[in-house]
Amino acid sequence: MKILVLGSGAREHAIILALRAEQTEHEIFVAPGNAGIAQDATPVSVDPLDGGAVTAFAHEHAIDLVVVGPEAPLVAGVADALRVRGIPVFGPGKAAAQLEGSKSFAKRVMDAAGVPTGRAVRAATTAEVESAFDELGAPYVVKADGLAAGKGVIVTSDRAEALAHAEQYLPAGPVLIEEFLSGPEVSLFFLSDGDTVRALSPAQDFKRALDGDAGPNTGGMGAYSPLPWLAEQFGSEQAFVEEVTRDVALPVVRQLDAEGTPFIGLLYAGLILTPAGVRVIEFNARFGDPETQIVLPRLVTPLSELLFAAASGTLEDQPEPVFSDEVAITVVLASEGYPEAPQTGRPIEGLADAAAVEGVRLVHAATASPDAPGGSLIATGGRVLNVVAVASDFRTARDRAYEAIARIRLDGSHYRTDIAARVAE
Repeated sequence: MKILVLGSGAREHAIILALRAEQTEHEIFVAPGNAGIAQDATPVSVDPLDGGAVTAFAHEHAIDLVVVGPEAPLVAGVADALRVRGIPVFGPGKAAAQLEGSKSFAKRVMDAAGVPTGRAVRAATTAEVESAFDELGAPYVVKADGLAAGKGVIVTSDRAEALAHAEQYLPAGPVLIEEFLSGPEVSLFFLSDGDTVRALSPAQDFKRALDGDAGPNTGGMGAYSPLPWLAEQFGSEQAFVEEVTRDVALPVVRQLDAEGTPFIGLLYAGLILTPAGVRVIEFNARFGDPETQIVLPRLVTPLSELLFAAASGTLEDQPEPVFSDEVAITVVLASEGYPEAPQTGRPIEGLADAAAVEGVRLVHAATASPDAPGGSLIATGGRVLNVVAVASDFRTARDRAYEAIARIRLDGSHYRTDIAARVAE
């Protein structure tokens, strides 16, 4: 197939690497991509937020499938522009993408669908925020209602800190004050064609910047898959997946379909396993980052077949996706100052040495080529790249990942040293 992937981060690189790993050879374009992605796909000068421009390129180049990576093009309605022209696109339309674009919209849909989630209060003023704090108590969970690049959420027992976070986002609109839920978190992806869903393998990511889940929230500093400890509570990973499919994914997809806004694409369920059962923390309308980087390397079923079936409304004809027994972990290399004020423009050395470690692949998130030919790649963002390691067991995978990341040199960079430590014991 001719495939156009929209986006420029590690998630998009992971999708392209999975497509490249198939036995069938595809012609893959990316808009805009990054320096690492450019080694595996053809970059094109198309604004991923411009539905007209994306549609024109797809039509002119006879693109068979468009895959929308990040959330911004979805909320901008790029998928709608493509569907109007009859171009298969993996990604929900603007209305359905509000499941991620608006926390209030997501809560309303969950309530209508009977999906288990925590209580939430919508607050538009400082006084309403204070009242919600009184009602729900500490720890305080405050979420920006719209897109915030993974930084719109704070969980803290410090009331003043929680109030300051709310007041930071109130000028843009109401915020959500939510009930604090405790327990291990799980990310579970569902492919949807608007009617049928197919689950991928569960993963766990690490949001805090520092070891021991300390420091500020980030877009994600690492992840691993599968989750062997799910069997302790649910009997098996499969039983867990079936429960979430029945109680979360299908009700939400059917509710959106009933409202005339079918969800076609990737439904990301952010879950927490509380003593009272599984609860939804949030939904995203696209592949998660960094979980995609470790779920897709374990996928045996050709990714292109799944994405095209979802985009074409034929997912019910696809069997459940098959995953290998291997495990995967990823460790994120971040620039100095991330997430508050990342330092960019610095050279990255040692990439070839890192990639030479057995079972390791490098997935680029924010890299660019130097101005002068022959120089090192440079870091252009906070999360620079992912070191992904695959092995037969977690201890080996961790050893490989940390051996590889230790070979990379980026002044001031940092990474967590405890990714998947628990399951590797």
